[in-house]
Amino acid sequence: MKKFIVCLLVGLGWTGYAAAAGDATAGKAKIAVCTACHGATGVSIAPNFPSLAGQGEGYLIKQISDIKSGERKVVEMTGMVDNLSDQDIADISAFYASQAAPLGVARESSVAVGEQLYRGGDVEKGIPACTACHAPTGKGNSLAKFPMLAGQHPAYLAKQLRDFREGDRVNDGDTRIMRDIAEKLSNKQVDALSSYISGLR
Repeated sequence: MKKFIVCLLVGLGWTGYAAAAGDATAGKAKIAVCTACHGATGVSIAPNFPSLAGQGEGYLIKQISDIKSGERKVVEMTGMVDNLSDQDIADISAFYASQAAPLGVARESSVAVGEQLYRGGDVEKGIPACTACHAPTGKGNSLAKFPMLAGQHPAYLAKQLRDFREGDRVNDGDTRIMRDIAEKLSNKQVDALSSYISGLR
């Protein structure tokens, strides 16, 4: 319950994040350099690159801005967003948000462990259910800028959880909500959860 309240408070705080209004049509003309890794419509075919299609516009703006400022370090993105203006970031985010999100498939062997964690958490370890912030269907909460996870590559999801766990990704704010959760996950739980989440509908 405590983590749910934190999610709510953080979400309400992030809704005040000022951003330029994005233009999806303008954004389509600005993604040429993005397509090699993220696909023409934001659906990545490489498991180590995230799909951006259907992701919340506010979340994308925050992540691109964090990468540009250095708050989120992504080696593969080095220099890619340095010359983007706030309007460029908003337009690109609007374009990707307007695209159809991909669908994933969970490994059958991961469903039991993944579903338990996603829907019920792990009381003994103090891990809250992922649904509190990312919704029962994995669609996230665009108003609170919590990302959509359904359909994302399992390998990418697993890497993000491990990065949060190891402190290599720290842009979850002062609440440390993702770091605090990820620190309690075993490798087996990370892999099962990532696969299960990918297959959510």
